[in-house]
Amino acid sequence: MQRWNPDIEPSKREQAILKRLDRTRKLFKFLRLRRHEILDDSFQDELAGMYRQTGAGDAPVPPAMLCLVVLLQAYLRTSDAEAVELSIMDARWSMVLGCLGSDAPPFSQGALQAFRERLIKHDMDRRLLERTVGVARATKEFDWKKVPKDVRVAIDSRPFEGAGRVEDVFNLLGHAVRKLIDLSAQLLERPAADIYRETRIPNLLGTSVKAVLDIDWSDPDQKSQGLATLLSYVTRLEQWLERQSLLEEEPLAPYLSSLARVQEQNLEVDDNGYTKIRRGAAEEWQVSLEDPEMRHGRKSSSKRFNGFKEHIATDLDSGLILACAVTPANRPEEEATPALADDLRRYDQSIGELSVDRAYVTSDLVREVRASGGQVLAKPWRAANTNGDFFVKTDFKIDVRRGTITCLNGQVERFEPGADSVVQFNAEVCGTCVLRVGCTNSPSGRSVTISKDEAAQQGYRQLQGTRPGRVQLRRRVKVEHRLAHLARKQGPRARYKGVRKNLFDLRRTAALVNLEVIRARVAA
Repeated sequence: MQRWNPDIEPSKREQAILKRLDRTRKLFKFLRLRRHEILDDSFQDELAGMYRQTGAGDAPVPPAMLCLVVLLQAYLRTSDAEAVELSIMDARWSMVLGCLGSDAPPFSQGALQAFRERLIKHDMDRRLLERTVGVARATKEFDWKKVPKDVRVAIDSRPFEGAGRVEDVFNLLGHAVRKLIDLSAQLLERPAADIYRETRIPNLLGTSVKAVLDIDWSDPDQKSQGLATLLSYVTRLEQWLERQSLLEEEPLAPYLSSLARVQEQNLEVDDNGYTKIRRGAAEEWQVSLEDPEMRHGRKSSSKRFNGFKEHIATDLDSGLILACAVTPANRPEEEATPALADDLRRYDQSIGELSVDRAYVTSDLVREVRASGGQVLAKPWRAANTNGDFFVKTDFKIDVRRGTITCLNGQVERFEPGADSVVQFNAEVCGTCVLRVGCTNSPSGRSVTISKDEAAQQGYRQLQGTRPGRVQLRRRVKVEHRLAHLARKQGPRARYKGVRKNLFDLRRTAALVNLEVIRARVAA
């Protein structure tokens, strides 16, 4: 495959454009002047390998140029169709892509989509992020030779609203029925209206489920009857699909699976044999038919969202994002660390200091760093007593090495270090204790919960209790700034559906943020 070799030196027209980029949209200038470094021969060979490995032959458009296109898309948040037009209508795009003065777009919308799919399939979006770190290493401004072998890494996450429409149980069921009928009509090459008529399902179901049911939603009996009516539509459609031998057809499979999952998670039969909506939410509650991987989650006790969590690992010395991960919104933060750890191991550096949010402290990565002699920095869990205004755990003397806990009046109990446990003090001793009024009102005596990472929590408390320790903890603010930059570029809502495509978007945006960090450092 022929490499993309645009001119390195700017033409006179390009020089005029570059002069106008000294105040705004400075990254266009950086990409034009450094594109040959970002997309060097070695990286272009890797991009070309995506085509050779699939036997597709030569790519009609240089993959290196399309790699710049996906970065520019993230920079201006443009669609594929808009990117095609901007490649010839916007002189900045044309200059970066090496087609200034051309009357025809250098790529098509289909070629861009196919390139993105190849990037995802071959995990080259991760290599794109790694490549930006390689570009930084090659610049003298980062002075990489003086960077220690052990790096300081900070990990954090942010909530990310999904692209799928969030619906209640009624609309999820109705939406699934509508999609199944539409797809069946396409497979059978028949009008959808015929299928609605044969299944005796109201044709208006595709417009508004609740409008078709036409009930008083504040009346529990009418709401129950509406649910029964809707489920009868579902049963009729499933029976019709079985008669038509369509249950095994691939286009219908995701919607049939979602239909079954929605019923299993949200419905139950009461004592009288009536189907009703279950109280509470299932752990893997599906909130969207359009994106079945979206989940309902909480960033805090007051902040709820539907979608995903984006996780990043940032080098605190260089300010570069090293690794990314995406998880459904309901999954704990620690589940993202295996993917982050795998990406971090690809660099020729070990983690000497790891700064994490409290939600990551029980992860395997934290244990690995600590086992290898590295330092883990995190804020401790706040000591509180939910049973009243009594002494908190930090008022007790806990000796993790010996496995003992001593109350304020000298009573000693033992526990098993390294395991979650609840220490119960002697009820008789607590009953006659002079400090009881400030300790407990339970007739069983005072109890204290010991976590399996109690030793680490003590270390975090000691760190937070000193001025140098608080200075160390504040250094992680750089990863929070990176998350803010990502949020500004990506917007409040996901561009794609599903975990893997959103990981691609996060990685390319992180690569863009890295390039901006490099540009700022070079300009300084």
